[in-house]
Amino acid sequence: MKTTETSAPVPAESGAPVDRIGTPAGTARKEKKEGTVLNVFSHGILVIWAIMVVMPLLWAVMTSFKTDSSIFGSPWALPDKLHFGNWARAWTDANMSDYFLNTVLVVGGSLIGTLVLGSMAAYVLARFDFPGNRFIYFLFVGGMSFPIMLALVPLFYVVNNMGLLNTIHGLILVYIAYSLPFTVFFLTAFFRTLPTSVAEAAFVDGASHTRTFFQIMLPMAKPGLISVGIFNFLGQWNQYMLPTVLNTDPDKHVLTQGLVQLAVSQGYKGDWSGLFAGLVMAMLPVLVAYIVFQRQVVQGLTAGALK
Repeated sequence: MKTTETSAPVPAESGAPVDRIGTPAGTARKEKKEGTVLNVFSHGILVIWAIMVVMPLLWAVMTSFKTDSSIFGSPWALPDKLHFGNWARAWTDANMSDYFLNTVLVVGGSLIGTLVLGSMAAYVLARFDFPGNRFIYFLFVGGMSFPIMLALVPLFYVVNNMGLLNTIHGLILVYIAYSLPFTVFFLTAFFRTLPTSVAEAAFVDGASHTRTFFQIMLPMAKPGLISVGIFNFLGQWNQYMLPTVLNTDPDKHVLTQGLVQLAVSQGYKGDWSGLFAGLVMAMLPVLVAYIVFQRQVVQGLTAGALK
């Protein structure tokens, strides 16, 4: 019977204490100390970064409940009481309600269209081999690197010739086209990680490609859909350049345009509390969406690596 020979542990220096596996205790303590210093340093950087991100948000929320005199007199002090009139004034007098409704319609429609069309295109590119598959895929990838500023002038004339200028549905279509490259790129990689045995079993049972996609593969891709949906929501909600060029009708302005108009008008009026209230109104949906779906975002980003 052949046995595996193991080398004897290297003896420590004379008089030096050793642990159970023969490593000098001084070396172990040194490594532990270095690990502790590294952890303290990394946690300190994270704490500083968190303060730099959270403090401006908290200051903006706090300022939205203060009066104009207290904003300039004691900018870092807590408000003496919560002045909800600032929010009411921004919501009604500054037309933030109309801007908010327009933004919900545009972002909601474009987000649904982007996820539906992007997931269908990504599924075909990830699961089926056909001539031109890689070419189409790299066209989408190339769209991610194309600066949107270079397309503003021709895009304006295309939208205008189609009769979609200054319309909600025209802006929805532009948002979908703007978000599709990243969506297809992200979901193509995600669909490739899903098991093919489930889809093959559905085909054997007589399911069509459409039914297999919508009832089997799409629910399995839920983490990826949530992740890319959050990224698209953040980008579309904060989009300013496209609506500024393609949506010049004041009645159809979205929140980003409304905030700029509010900053100009309230700056002349000196109503800084109303301006901060409008800013927090535009900021809250993004924060709520990320806080609610942050776990799903992390799961979607790491699902491919774990599989």
